[in-house]
Amino acid sequence: MRMSKMYMKTLREVPAEAEIPSHIWLLRAGMIRKLVSGVYGYMPMGQKSLLKIEQIVREEMDRTGAQEILQSAICPAELWQESGRWQAYGPEMFRLKDRNQRDFCLGPTAEEIFTDIIRNDVDSYRQLPLNLYQIQTKYRDEKRPRFGLMRSREFIMKDAYSFDRDEAGLEESYRKMYEAYEKVFTRCGLTFRPVEADNGAIGGSKSHEFCALSEYGEEEIAYCDCCDMAATTERAEFRDAAPETEEMLAMEEVFTPGTKTIEDVCNYLKMPKEKSIKALLFKVYEKEYEYVAAFIRGDRELNMTKLINALGVAEFNIEFADENAMSEATGCVGGFTGPVGLHDCKIVVDSELVGMKNLCAGACKYDHHLINVNYGRDYTGDIVTDLKLLREGDPCPKCGAPTKIAKGIEVGQVFKLGTKYSEPMHAYYKDENQQEKPIVMGCYGIGVSRTLAAIVEQHHDKDGIIWPMAVAPYHVIITLVNGKDQAQVDLAEDLYQKLLAAGAEVILDDRDERPGVKFKDADLLGIPVRITVGKKAADGMVEYKPRSEASAVDKTAEDAIASVLAAIAEVK
Repeated sequence: MRMSKMYMKTLREVPAEAEIPSHIWLLRAGMIRKLVSGVYGYMPMGQKSLLKIEQIVREEMDRTGAQEILQSAICPAELWQESGRWQAYGPEMFRLKDRNQRDFCLGPTAEEIFTDIIRNDVDSYRQLPLNLYQIQTKYRDEKRPRFGLMRSREFIMKDAYSFDRDEAGLEESYRKMYEAYEKVFTRCGLTFRPVEADNGAIGGSKSHEFCALSEYGEEEIAYCDCCDMAATTERAEFRDAAPETEEMLAMEEVFTPGTKTIEDVCNYLKMPKEKSIKALLFKVYEKEYEYVAAFIRGDRELNMTKLINALGVAEFNIEFADENAMSEATGCVGGFTGPVGLHDCKIVVDSELVGMKNLCAGACKYDHHLINVNYGRDYTGDIVTDLKLLREGDPCPKCGAPTKIAKGIEVGQVFKLGTKYSEPMHAYYKDENQQEKPIVMGCYGIGVSRTLAAIVEQHHDKDGIIWPMAVAPYHVIITLVNGKDQAQVDLAEDLYQKLLAAGAEVILDDRDERPGVKFKDADLLGIPVRITVGKKAADGMVEYKPRSEASAVDKTAEDAIASVLAAIAEVK
């Protein structure tokens, strides 16, 4: 492609809305363009890289035996109502009506659509296993779209669905997809880590996220260098402290004026934070109860995902309570709430508190606390479970070594769905004995557009993008320094034609611009190799510079061509 003919608009200044490197560089390089908040279009070079990621995904999916289809993003409400997710999915779902007032949604995911296909076409065990996938635009009405392609309202996703006879078949399908994902992200040039993850709105029994490591990632990953523990902090279990053996003391009420925080009350009473109980108060919707009080050790942090899972509520159906309104209903007192004496609310107790003795807690009375509070004798919980957020340095839940925390970008996730969708939607097959059994399903997603952004997050410098060869919009850019020098023009053209003939994807920067502008644009666009045709053109010499390296080297034109083709061959 001759750059003088390209549709390309680069930006010299950082757009005001852009906060993270991928958003900045993709906008500045003219590879994406914002339409409205959370909705982006792909310009020529951005589209080329996107298609290369899609092709890598297709190749690895096809190798597993998965078959590609394409379904509509417009989904009838009836299918989601069958699965029970029409209301459960919440405000992130774009909902619409047609002229006949029939309800539809713009699909945020496609479990229902694929289950419907299989239940209508599969009735015998002989037709299983199957794996179908698509690469399709998805829609989620994010409350706070941000970071460009990282959290957008419209995005491109590969979603695959496996259909098996039993759990053993699902295990094999899951393994194949897991290994295929490792190959996809490796080929895309990402440094990533597969980690155990929460199942979220998709559901199922087991899930792994594939996280591209990045300081700007929204996922927190807990991992251990001494064993194989790796999980999102949402999912990570917490190793409770050993049960205490001291004798229970008599519970007492003490005057603690103005001590609404854990730190204040522990300083006032001269006790460590780990001997206190922290209360967190919530209001819930669409449950038989209205209020929830969650209790954890005073020096711990609440893991909101664990609480939501314990309660079985949707994330959008729980919020922090208005303490005054909750006080009238339950007897809680803002800043002085404890588990003793509460009524008419669901009490959720962290499992660690059960084994602890003689703790301090709010007395549900202004300016007062209770000391020597003990589980079982003084209070109990409606639900007792792990509610704690695993933090840096906490004991690894598997081996006890200090936990480490990293940040990552979720680029893919795999789920064991089991019969979550097949049973309510009656996707059954007949076995060898003509007995009906539910099809056992798996679900496997890759954020294609988010992968594009993750690659830029990991591959950039102060001057722009540094594309890995496999996903670069072009392999090489030939920079013609002086378009008025015939020797330079002839050599640049010769290089261009020979590289094209050899199958390379080439840009010839033949614009009537200053050399400095051309070099800046080449760095900004991040093309893996730059060949500069300058003053030594008459001698058949050029400058050869990989984008990832600091300096160029002189090469003959023939050697430069050979080097480019060798670099391309390494990723094919």
